[in-house]
Amino acid sequence: MAHEWLQSHQVLGKSLRTSQKDALKVWLDEYGGQLGIALTDTISMDAFLKDFDDELANAYQGMRHDSGDPFVWGELALEHYRRLGVDPRTKSLVFSDKLNFDKALAIHRWFAGKINVSFGIGTYLTNDMGFKAPNIVLKLTELNGAPVAKLSDSPGKTLCRDEAYIELLKKTFGYQLSAA
Repeated sequence: MAHEWLQSHQVLGKSLRTSQKDALKVWLDEYGGQLGIALTDTISMDAFLKDFDDELANAYQGMRHDSGDPFVWGELALEHYRRLGVDPRTKSLVFSDKLNFDKALAIHRWFAGKINVSFGIGTYLTNDMGFKAPNIVLKLTELNGAPVAKLSDSPGKTLCRDEAYIELLKKTFGYQLSAA
């Protein structure tokens, strides 16, 4: 699941407020039990967890971390599953934000026995020669002439050309940059 999927539903969904939940449900309709890892940081982990209700938490195999502190984020995910009555040991967390082998090992050790973890170590594997990795991330900025955005759990990762739309998204979802 890519950010663009969730971003596109800001325009294609029933409403902006339900866009994230709409995207998650359409994904399930399309892929069924396949590709069942939900991306959490298109609007923020806090906004995601408000939408990731009992039905979705049980339907998805897990969640993917792509911004913010991975340890704080993972603990939020564990607590969310527990609050919903879902045994976290039956779910997975996929970590994919600025990973190297040492960071992945530390994350693995932290969550061992609590939940299944896996890792997407992309940039480090393709750029481990000591040079600063170029930022080549692409995201949608509009769809069908309407703005879309990615808010993030990390400062500097918000992507949108329309400041008014960013403010609308923040207001709609009660967005505040948190520790996750």
